[in-house]
Amino acid sequence: MGVELTLLHWIYVLFIIAIIGFMVMRRDTTIVCIVGIFLIAIAASGSLSASVSSIFSSFIYAITELLPTILIISIIVAMSKTLTKTGINDVMISPFAKFIKTPALAYWTIGILMMVISYFFWPSPAVALLGAVLLPVAIRVGLPALGVAMAMNLFGHGIALSGDFIIQAAPKLTADAAGLPVSEVVSASIPLVIVMGAVTTITAFYFIRRDMKTGKLTAQTGKSKEEVSEKEDRVQESLLTLGQKRFFALFIPLLLIADVAAMFALNLQGGDATALVGGTSIFILLIISIVAHKNKGLEKTTSYLIEGFQFGFKVFGAVIPIAAFFYLGDAGFTAIIGEYLPEASSGIVNDLGLALASIVPLSAEVGAITLTVVGAITGLDGSGFSGISLAGSIASLFAAAIGSGAAVLTALGQIAAIWVGGGTLVPWALIPAAAICNVDPFELARRNLIPVIIGLTVTTIVAMFLI
Repeated sequence: MGVELTLLHWIYVLFIIAIIGFMVMRRDTTIVCIVGIFLIAIAASGSLSASVSSIFSSFIYAITELLPTILIISIIVAMSKTLTKTGINDVMISPFAKFIKTPALAYWTIGILMMVISYFFWPSPAVALLGAVLLPVAIRVGLPALGVAMAMNLFGHGIALSGDFIIQAAPKLTADAAGLPVSEVVSASIPLVIVMGAVTTITAFYFIRRDMKTGKLTAQTGKSKEEVSEKEDRVQESLLTLGQKRFFALFIPLLLIADVAAMFALNLQGGDATALVGGTSIFILLIISIVAHKNKGLEKTTSYLIEGFQFGFKVFGAVIPIAAFFYLGDAGFTAIIGEYLPEASSGIVNDLGLALASIVPLSAEVGAITLTVVGAITGLDGSGFSGISLAGSIASLFAAAIGSGAAVLTALGQIAAIWVGGGTLVPWALIPAAAICNVDPFELARRNLIPVIIGLTVTTIVAMFLI
């Protein structure tokens, strides 16, 4: 016997459709989400004042849930500012420049370094840390600037951000929306991230090599960032000596490697793993600020943290309203609105999944294709993150209907959303890499399109067998 659906369920479904529609039209969804929260609250409680209050309460709930994620990103960005300002990042990357002798080595070296750095610093700071140093080296050995931008995009904003195994911001959002432990989503995403990453980057490299041979891509495409202004050079030289830069360039990776070792040894996951990386990043920020800025170190530390928080809340400002709406589909409903669900209800999303299961016999194939499409659609807003809560909710709904595969479907939706919206296809999300490499973001998006579509197709097929 199916679950009895009430007005609350239908309002929720209607607004999910509306949110997807607005995303497809590349319109902002904040107002739609707020109206959805209000209507669900007034349908549940019947009280106008309580419904208006629920909008504010939903934002508090969403911020509370997202705060660890916002905080870790803000701290890491603040730390990366100190590395860039002091020139430590140049010293950290420079040894790898000696190994880059061919365009192929440039593509794979830059890509793999970008992926590794992005796991700890996130892609946007990693682009700044890596691009300015290795772009001139790559161009010198014959890899076009567009090829450098593709490597940084696909390995950083694609592989590293879609898996997000270290910071675990993305899995936290999707796991919460799907009602799953973060560790389950991370485990399920590993084979999918590997398949998606391998297929996409190899395909992209094939097209780069082909176009270089035919002359469509040349090493002169884009302008070298080799020269740094004399003013910046003088600032960096006056902050730290070369010996100090070399010390920190070795010390910082060792600390981060120690963090990873501690995660495995102590079985730290999710919030515990994030807290370890965050605490280490704060210590690195403090030490570098005091050593580099000396008497002004106290004030500069605060300045770096402010810059980091500005970045963090700017990125997640668009995520909070949509997350607030989707939290209503699960445990957030009672916390935000109150005990207004039917007694037999197990949450709006679970109810919809059970109802769907009693009407339509969904298969693993239909579920996988749907989650990939939904994830890709939610990524069209250019954030990659604002829609992954939706992917998690729909994954939970479909898994309830199929009877298994919640973690795989959640991971698949997360991967599709972030590969499309996190910085590989949507032009306005490509600006960091395009700016560093001085290439047209629309051309970069066009170059990424076919490899990403092929990758998503293969990954979806693989997911069908894993569900």
